[in-house]
Amino acid sequence: MDLSPEKKIAGVLVPLFALRGAGDLGIGDVGALREFIDWAATIGFKLVQLLPTNEIGNDNSPYNAISAMAIEPTTLHLAPNSPPDLTREDFDASVARADIHSLRLGEVKYRQIKKLKRCILEKAFANFSAHASEERQLEFRMFCDQEAAWLRNYAFFRVLMEENDDSAAWNRWPAQYQSIERARTWLCALSQDRQTALVARQNFFCYVQWIAHQQWRAIKSYAAERGVALMGDIPFGVSYYSADVFARPDEFVLDWCGGAPPEPYFKEDVFTQKWGQNWGIPLYRWDRMRKNNFEWWRERVRAVRQIFHLFRIDHVLGFYRIYAFPWRPRKNKQFLPLDWNQMLERTNGDSPHFVPRDDETPENREANKREGEEYLRAILDEAGASRVVGEDLGMVPDYVRPNLRSLGIAGFKIPQWEVRGEQVTPGSEYERVSIATYTTHDHKPIRALWEEAFEHPTATAEQSRFDLAKIAVFAGFDPRIDQIDFEKDFYPAIMEALFKCESWIAVVMIT
Repeated sequence: MDLSPEKKIAGVLVPLFALRGAGDLGIGDVGALREFIDWAATIGFKLVQLLPTNEIGNDNSPYNAISAMAIEPTTLHLAPNSPPDLTREDFDASVARADIHSLRLGEVKYRQIKKLKRCILEKAFANFSAHASEERQLEFRMFCDQEAAWLRNYAFFRVLMEENDDSAAWNRWPAQYQSIERARTWLCALSQDRQTALVARQNFFCYVQWIAHQQWRAIKSYAAERGVALMGDIPFGVSYYSADVFARPDEFVLDWCGGAPPEPYFKEDVFTQKWGQNWGIPLYRWDRMRKNNFEWWRERVRAVRQIFHLFRIDHVLGFYRIYAFPWRPRKNKQFLPLDWNQMLERTNGDSPHFVPRDDETPENREANKREGEEYLRAILDEAGASRVVGEDLGMVPDYVRPNLRSLGIAGFKIPQWEVRGEQVTPGSEYERVSIATYTTHDHKPIRALWEEAFEHPTATAEQSRFDLAKIAVFAGFDPRIDQIDFEKDFYPAIMEALFKCESWIAVVMIT
């Protein structure tokens, strides 16, 4: 697709799980996405932005996936002949045992939906194993060979999860397979029948990924036919409890956790205001990744560009430096009431800080910029023709945005945060290689801000009114907006202002 910044693009961000389509099983899937693409094309949107599509763990967060490569199985459209190995009889029998009406109501019921879709996929795999043609079996083997760099370790990890009540917490598994080397030794020591059964389970997880890649590649092609680009998302970090960390522990720092520094903006989160955001992600050993030409990162980029036309990197600031915590998130409550000296006593002198270094001196800033650019150039090299967007929000060092621009990576413009002194920056002055939006996945929708500010005031109502006033100025309103109608006056005007700005992409959010 032609995604040159010379042509402005209107886009829409939607969490896939929130979509509902004809015949869905209680969660948005590629079938629902196809319907949404049709709607977007009819309206005139040329881009649909999604959250990460990697396989989620038991907390169901797309930003805490158990694999940086594998696709989440609940995103698959399951119906008779989809996949081709699924018969109507098997599909109907599985669905008959579930309360589909209840699954489709209210919030996503992840546990039940995961169980149902797993059951359906296992029936499809059983049919494939028993009846697939030689040609179809060859296609499956070719996929497994092409994706072997990550797929084999992932499938083995999933089998080990099953051996441990579906827990991804590999450091709590039995000692004989708390590392991938020991796990393979453990597997070889089992009886032949047991080995055969576990290998069959590995093949099942490979099969699910094969079907996932087929469906997602097809939806990417369909979107292009409708003139709609799909934008994916690569989180900067990966879960501590992931197949990636389990298989490649030497490339991660496991005794520190990445996050973000304290931010007073987060009025509802006292811990973030005081200590920052502790995401629990392991840090990267960039020196070791450099030795293999950033192989793992290249695999991540290859995985996402196979199914998306362009992609966003969440927390791109992390490539330059990352804020690190010497404790895991489960201990945040213990540290919340402590002062700095009490914290140091608890951690034996370790304290949250920027890694590899802070930005306090010109030498540090130059080193952080140089290394961040090196890592991002590897990403761009692997991305090829796929465009890259960087989420450059938060406490942004002054060298980051110029560096991103020099690399051709589009950064974000949040109108209420784009100010010079006390003045809101007009949209006509935005750099073309940027993406403008009022809210990201980290923020409340505009309607929710309005309700919080004027209709059902909360503890953060003052901050919401402040943000809305800035948005009003951006859209050409008097900032005293409490007397106007949201639907008739405010929302249409701010949408018009957003789509008139000079940014390459302007995105609205549906949640």
